Amino acid sequence: MRWSAVACAVGAVAIGCPPAGAQVFHSSAGDVAVETVAKNLDHPWAIAFLPAGRMLVTERPGRMRIVAKDGALSPALASVPKVFASGQGGLLDVALDRGFARNHTIYFCYAEPVDGRGRTALARARLVDEGTPRLDAVEVIFRQAGPLSSGNHFGCRIVQALDDNLFLTAGEHFTTRDQAQNLANDLGKIIRIRPDGSVPPDNPFVGAPAAKPEIWSYGHRNPQGLALHPVTGKLWEHEHGPRGGDEINIIEKGKNYGWPVIGYGIDYNGARIHESTHKQGMEQPLKYWVPSIAPSGMAFYTGSLLPAWRGNLFVGALAGQLLVRLELDGDKVGKEERLLQELRERIRDVRDGPDGALWLATDSSSGRILRITP
Repeated sequence: MRWSAVACAVGAVAIGCPPAGAQVFHSSAGDVAVETVAKNLDHPWAIAFLPAGRMLVTERPGRMRIVAKDGALSPALASVPKVFASGQGGLLDVALDRGFARNHTIYFCYAEPVDGRGRTALARARLVDEGTPRLDAVEVIFRQAGPLSSGNHFGCRIVQALDDNLFLTAGEHFTTRDQAQNLANDLGKIIRIRPDGSVPPDNPFVGAPAAKPEIWSYGHRNPQGLALHPVTGKLWEHEHGPRGGDEINIIEKGKNYGWPVIGYGIDYNGARIHESTHKQGMEQPLKYWVPSIAPSGMAFYTGSLLPAWRGNLFVGALAGQLLVRLELDGDKVGKEERLLQELRERIRDVRDGPDGALWLATDSSSGRILRITP
């Protein structure tokens, strides 16, 4: 028989009963269960899946933990560098190297403290999880060049491509938005480097006068979503607009994505920011939101547990307190469905899990790791 709330509540045998304690939400693909796997995390920012059903989780104040399969939290890992834990700054994204099973290497992004302010930095380390877990051989492989941040717009999402090169989003620090158009620094850019921090020779601005060679694309605001399309391999990104104008883009080598010259939002005080919505030589977004949802975290779903959603793009929303599902037709964004609004949680990270489920991290002082299944 199919599951029913009554049958599941009394422990009767029913097909598809949600996990104990899970909340059930409606969607266009049927009901989904949202299970709390881990809780009492302080502003968790990112999830990375380890072997044997475990996860690495970052907490913005500067802690990294291992979450066991049963949800138990390890002590904070030793040797995490000091972070600029102010405003939006802190310990942010984390990603496993493609050769993790062999080398145990991870990459993590954080706001690095400099003279009372911060900048985006990317480090690599070896994860040691025998006994008391810790990081070993920590090395900073990228430091953002340009004006420092007082606590806003660090970007900080990491993606490793199939050629092992790393893409990193770097925000424009809010008060210095015009720097996103300045190729002489790393503000408002997407960076491409090798795993050792060196610059690939085929980057678009290698050899260009007064341009940083690590830049892959520019004209970005505060990009907090980055993912490779599982079929085409194209790099998809989203970034925060001001009041309106959150964007989804496909990132191409050397292209200018317009901030703050073009866009679809206004300043927080209602003033006009942009020259227009279009300008020759500047890219148009695939999709934009007015009003803003404040997107963070992004994943293409490839799993088998939710077959109706396979191939869809999922975006978390902070201010919107929801999960957005986007249907795709090639490189075009189609129908949008807004999910989990009754959860009333700021969604910080979204991941396509190796178990076929969709995973979320919620942004609060008592943040949770959530697992979505039928």
